Amino acid sequence: MARNRVVVPEAKNALNNMKYEVAKELGVNLKQGYNGDLTSKQAGSVGGEMVKRLINQARGSQ
Repeated sequence: MARNRVVVPEAKNALNNMKYEVAKELGVNLKQGYNGDLTSKQAGSVGGEMVKRLINQARGSQ
């Protein structure tokens, strides 16, 4: 059974901040708490952009 464990606690806050920053830039109305009113496309665009940025950051540090 897979478990989500926080290995680097500081990363959780950084990713959360990134999520809201990306959502704002994409024009997605993301709010604290429940966001079930978002479409799959909106939620996926935020997540996809976050992954793209994280990959670019990792490539830049090599």
